[in-house]
Amino acid sequence: MLTILEQDALTTDALHEPSGSSDARLVDAARRGDQAAYGELVQRYEQRLCRVIYRFTRDLETSEDLAQETFLKVYDRLDQFDTARRFGPWLFRIGVNLTLDYLRRKKRRGRWSLFTDRYKDKAPDPAVSDPRTALDLQQEVHVVLQMIPEKYRTVLMLRDLENFSTAEIAAILQRKEATIRWRLAEARHRFQFYWGKRHGTIMPSNSTPDVEREPDNAL
Repeated sequence: MLTILEQDALTTDALHEPSGSSDARLVDAARRGDQAAYGELVQRYEQRLCRVIYRFTRDLETSEDLAQETFLKVYDRLDQFDTARRFGPWLFRIGVNLTLDYLRRKKRRGRWSLFTDRYKDKAPDPAVSDPRTALDLQQEVHVVLQMIPEKYRTVLMLRDLENFSTAEIAAILQRKEATIRWRLAEARHRFQFYWGKRHGTIMPSNSTPDVEREPDNAL
């Protein structure tokens, strides 16, 4: 199962977050009205933020719009940011929440759809001989992910597709790290089950995902 998700994740390059200390200095400058400092923060994070949002929306234009909205909200809330903490998880918390709210509204309106478009400036992975194979895999991974409840799916996408650490995900989702690890294990189990069911893989009789449950201390 992890191999399937890793193959999908490899279609985009890994990005590394800047150091939290330099981010804090830029935030302090932006709070004092230095727009260039905030512009540098945007440049540091816009590519990865768009990519993370795209994992959820599967639509480039929507992802860019939501990323722009995220940066506007972050700018308005800079006074609320604790510079003793890392800026990245705080930014992604706002972006992921905006994205999930958008998808919930869209789903309630009955306009849910699946997309296969990729970032227009992304070249095919040279390790993949036929780009259509990668696109088919991405589409199939997305379909299976939609079978998993949101709270598990979100953790799985952030960890196994975007390589956030469990500590970062805990900060983004405002949950205990133990809860994130539990949800990740449950999400991987559900992905494996639904992938096997969809592709005819023989699964053990006791592998059916349990009814949704959370540990008593899941906060």
